[in-house]
Amino acid sequence: MAANYESLEIPELESTIKDQGEKIRDLKAKGTAKDALAPEVALLTQLKNILKAKLEALEEKKFDRSTLDSMLVRRFFFAPSFQIYGGVAGFYDYGPSGCALQNNILDVWRKHFVLEEDMLEIECTNITIDDVFKTSGHVERFADWMVRDAVTGEIYRQDHLVKQVLKQRLEDHEVLKKAGANAAAEKKKLKIKGDVLDEKLVEEYNALLESLDNYQGPELFTLMKKFSIRAPDTGNELTEPVMFNLMFDTQIGPTGQFKGYLRPETAQGHFLNFKKLLEFNNNRMPFASASVGKSFRNEISPRGGLLRVREFTMAEIEHFVDATKKDHTRFDEVRSVVLPLYSAANQLSNGGIVQKAIGEAVDEGMVNNQTLGYFMARIWLFLIRIGCDKNRIRFRQHMSNEMAHYACDCWDAEIESSSGWIECVGCADRSAYDLTAHSNATGDKLVVRELLPEPIMRTAWVLEPNEKKLGPKFKRDLSKVKDYFASLKDGDSWKEGELLKLKKTIDTDGKASITTADGFTFELTPETVTIVEKTEKISIREFIPNVIEPSFGIGRIIHSLIEHVYWVREEAKSEDGKKESRTVLSFPPIVAPYKCLIVPLSNQEVFEKHTKLVVSKLRQLGVSNRIDDSAGSIGRRYARNDEIGTPFGVTIDFQTLKDDTVTLRERDSTKQIRESIAVISQIIQDLCTEKTTWAEVEKKYPAFVSQDV
Repeated sequence: MAANYESLEIPELESTIKDQGEKIRDLKAKGTAKDALAPEVALLTQLKNILKAKLEALEEKKFDRSTLDSMLVRRFFFAPSFQIYGGVAGFYDYGPSGCALQNNILDVWRKHFVLEEDMLEIECTNITIDDVFKTSGHVERFADWMVRDAVTGEIYRQDHLVKQVLKQRLEDHEVLKKAGANAAAEKKKLKIKGDVLDEKLVEEYNALLESLDNYQGPELFTLMKKFSIRAPDTGNELTEPVMFNLMFDTQIGPTGQFKGYLRPETAQGHFLNFKKLLEFNNNRMPFASASVGKSFRNEISPRGGLLRVREFTMAEIEHFVDATKKDHTRFDEVRSVVLPLYSAANQLSNGGIVQKAIGEAVDEGMVNNQTLGYFMARIWLFLIRIGCDKNRIRFRQHMSNEMAHYACDCWDAEIESSSGWIECVGCADRSAYDLTAHSNATGDKLVVRELLPEPIMRTAWVLEPNEKKLGPKFKRDLSKVKDYFASLKDGDSWKEGELLKLKKTIDTDGKASITTADGFTFELTPETVTIVEKTEKISIREFIPNVIEPSFGIGRIIHSLIEHVYWVREEAKSEDGKKESRTVLSFPPIVAPYKCLIVPLSNQEVFEKHTKLVVSKLRQLGVSNRIDDSAGSIGRRYARNDEIGTPFGVTIDFQTLKDDTVTLRERDSTKQIRESIAVISQIIQDLCTEKTTWAEVEKKYPAFVSQDV
């Protein structure tokens, strides 16, 4: 039976083409005759043609994001802040529909993760003191590279500028290439600045776009000069890249004695409260904490609507786990979940996305451990559950140059939209870096104490301070010296190499000079410290846990989701008999801003009693609803609410007055059923809580044919 390649989705088709190409290369290497090769080559050609047709069809369906954004602003999903004062880039206010959508997504997030995984939810302050971010590395390293227009001073984030310019050149290339002999006329007509590119240059551009995150500022600037990248608006030269810290700083208190920052992430609060969380969890490991809250980043050039803003909502999870036990007890539940994985190796080789079961990916070592893989699968299921198109999601692994030095592995769930592939969820194995750093900085042991099944004997070098000599010798500086001693420890163990180096100096010279983290220098002698090798019986193991961190950018998810569920219902009839197009947002009921529209036939008083009855029933069942008794046809009123994604509509008409029945309309199909108010109310609740589907409802209840809505 011939395979139905036409039914394959684009990612599957691309993977099939790659496999077929490899098969042909293997056959050629084996010396297969041309006649035998011909069917395989013909199949490869057929597959490429199918892919080309699908891509062209996708191109035709492309829409203008600005049109969608203007509709979202008009219907007040969200709007730029401070508009009557002229506004400031990077800030947005959410309206009723936007707030409801975000709250519903967060409600699903809490049920999908916090409730399902028995997580401990916390809420921490938006302002964080300077010392915390010095320890975490944010003060030094939380920055992006920026460049300036050498003439106008316009500022650009460097990597975004390169991406913008190269993507525009490639788009211009495709348009002019399709125009063929008419390229010059097309260029003039569309005011295209670019040209038809050499195919080798096209490959270079695509390779750079795929590996852009692997470049630091100076390296990327070299490539900018190679490809003659200038300021896009003026064509002027660009300055050398410089680092810009993205945190908003502030002064705490009237005297400004304490410096603080608006947090750029919610994670640090989890680490600072680790001991309290561990105690609340009865000292059991592993466990996870979760939080939802605002974060703030002083973006260099915010743009793209909700994609790059200066204040945004994050939902973060910190899963604390023993570094020696990163298996997950529920991993078998997701082992067979197939994910679109874009590994670091494939990015460097331009190898593309691979569809692979997460169990297989972990077993092969592509994904570092089961716990990381478990959360990747759960993230995938969450994104699909809230309505993201599974064919426009991928997990991209961080490459070596972009991965934090302490991270074991990191994968971003990226969602494709008209803005390209956008990181919406990060899933990182942060090792024990954060807890270790805060423990060393404060001297507060952020450790887990585990009773061993059997005691073990351990021989190790230790430093024993002579408290009677240290106090009189160092006096007020004693705390600084003790901080230095703490820096010689890694968790509960001394750093053997540093101790032996210190011991050798004291033994040889009779003293050793030490320098603290604050730059103070002190002298240690054999009278103040003793460094000896000791054997001790260990009954309790102390360790600093590792952290697996899924981090969700809620605004970015909303931006991508809205684009995925947006479509236009063609050829609907207007009141004057003409055809028109109607915008629809097909949110799944569980996240739709409003679940049900209640439509009385008119605003006559005769319908008021039954309208209130339907509203009351739905409210009792926890179903959000809106009444539209405005002028205009029922179809027109439904269309207005299709535009904000309301999945169901209840019509109250003259038949309702006779027998207490109402019609229930489903948004996407516009199909209807008619039953009693009580039955319809229960059906709506079941649909909105995922207890049933519209397909199941249609099987159970007869269709109701009425006016065209």
